[in-house]
Amino acid sequence: MKLMKTEDAIGQVLCHDITQIIPGVTKDAVFRKGHIITEEDIPVLLSVGKEHIYIWEKDEHMLHENEAAQILYEMCKNDHMHPSEVKEGKIELIAEQGGLLKVDREKLKKVNGLGEMMIATRHGNTCVKKGDKLAGTRIIPLVIEKEKMERAKAVCQDGPILTLKPLHKKKVAILTTGSEVYHGRIEDKFTPVLVEKLKEYDCEMIFHEVYDDDHEAITKGCLQAIEQGAELVLCTGGMSVDPDDRTPLAIKNTGARIVSYGAPVLPGAMFLLSYYQERIPIVGLPGCVMYAKRTIFDLALPRLLADDEITAEELAALGEGGLCLNCPVCTYPNCGFGKGW
Repeated sequence: MKLMKTEDAIGQVLCHDITQIIPGVTKDAVFRKGHIITEEDIPVLLSVGKEHIYIWEKDEHMLHENEAAQILYEMCKNDHMHPSEVKEGKIELIAEQGGLLKVDREKLKKVNGLGEMMIATRHGNTCVKKGDKLAGTRIIPLVIEKEKMERAKAVCQDGPILTLKPLHKKKVAILTTGSEVYHGRIEDKFTPVLVEKLKEYDCEMIFHEVYDDDHEAITKGCLQAIEQGAELVLCTGGMSVDPDDRTPLAIKNTGARIVSYGAPVLPGAMFLLSYYQERIPIVGLPGCVMYAKRTIFDLALPRLLADDEITAEELAALGEGGLCLNCPVCTYPNCGFGKGW
């Protein structure tokens, strides 16, 4: 790359896009990389402030910004995503279908720490729709050392930074617990809430029963639901520390591995997560899921439907960002709630 006076650049090849900004009208390239400069181009270049201009000089040790941006894209891309057009050293990644976005944060941090390049993504563990922007990449200078890009590529040699996991339309069982509902003293208002949330993901409720506060019956109900094909079991009620709240014991007695009883999330502190035979989630849902707009259940459900195993460490990390502010107008997921994991 060589810098020369614009008036002397006739016949030379541009090595980068030239952008023209007219407030409220346009922000776009008036000349693209590879354009051969003509005499007629000189006034236009001067009008956008280019009294000197870089022209292309091939250097075997350097990469043009667009070539290097392609490398950043390759480091990020995975199944179910495609690139935007490369422009001024920038490439964006677009979702080809809906799903759960996963981000390898350590790799992302290492690449961004190399300097002269950047990758910005959405938060990981969030749902995206077809056509959503997943990430943007950019090379900062006009040219960059090949050796630096090789170091960046080495960070991702065992896999890309992004993953888009499809959501599965699971068969769901709902076990409503509590003597007050079982004996008809109050109406079951919990199940309709869950059914509506499951509809957002086209899941099918194949099993629903109401149980007294009898932990043995609830245990049998969980196992019966799984025998009937349930791929996700949701138990409502009986999740607090009152002596007659028996749902946690019932779930434990199924033989499921308890990941956590409790989560640093409000609403949703009394959340229980377990895995039966390491593949079927059995979940205990606290009462707040019935009346609060967004809770721990909204954070966990997409991951459960994507077969993305949730660990105790990840649940613990939800403490930062785990406080829902109950805004008058809910903007979730475009807010900080649940962005800690």
